[in-house]
Amino acid sequence: MLFVALKQAALGQCRRYSAMAASSGLVFRQLFEPVSCTYTYLLADKNTKEAILIDPVLDKAERDAKLIKDLGLNMIYAANTHCHADHITGTGILKKLLPGCKSVISKDSGARADLYIQEGDQIKFGKFWVEARSTPGHTDGCLTYVLNDKSMAFTGDALLIRGCGRTDFQQGCPKTLYHSVHSKIFSLPGNCLLYPGHDYTGQTVSSVEEEKRLNPRLTKDEAEFVKIMNNLNLPKPKQIDVAVPANLKCGIQDP
Repeated sequence: MLFVALKQAALGQCRRYSAMAASSGLVFRQLFEPVSCTYTYLLADKNTKEAILIDPVLDKAERDAKLIKDLGLNMIYAANTHCHADHITGTGILKKLLPGCKSVISKDSGARADLYIQEGDQIKFGKFWVEARSTPGHTDGCLTYVLNDKSMAFTGDALLIRGCGRTDFQQGCPKTLYHSVHSKIFSLPGNCLLYPGHDYTGQTVSSVEEEKRLNPRLTKDEAEFVKIMNNLNLPKPKQIDVAVPANLKCGIQDP
């Protein structure tokens, strides 16, 4: 019964998005990579065909490039929410598969890219844009990308559905993450749809209102949140020793 309820809620949110997209001319696709349970997001202007891709994964770069070509889009930016530890970014190879595409990442990430951005900067595609909000705590360079009408936000690993990114490596800090989420994400409208960097339970989307009310970690006060995060005792990410060095140079395809 719980699964059915979650599925119906997700379908309701998808229908709400579909109506908004149809009227605004926004093209949107949510793509999945199963090994690291990573979501990649394609956004484009239906009229100008300009597109951006958020958090591409190396193993799915050819799939993403094919979809972009099939839809007749012109991908101008491939943007990462942060320097990932659990998968290798696809930005490097996508620059070769889709000439003219530029890689984007936070200037605080320590990683290489064509374009470095920070709090308040905008990535524009046609009449749309996403605004960068600095949300460190999982890593120093974490960004949340917020669509210009504040109807959608792409939170990377800072905020997951009923969870959040870990804080025990790569400059992680639970206090910093707690304040990032509350000040930069929970300050968005309650009906703003939240699209995470990962999900391990089959869910695809949440909302600000849902997470403010139901997130089992971030509904706690700061002290309790810090205690929870400091006692997760999670295993080391399987790909971290390969992924982080590669991602610091925009993926292994870049020289």
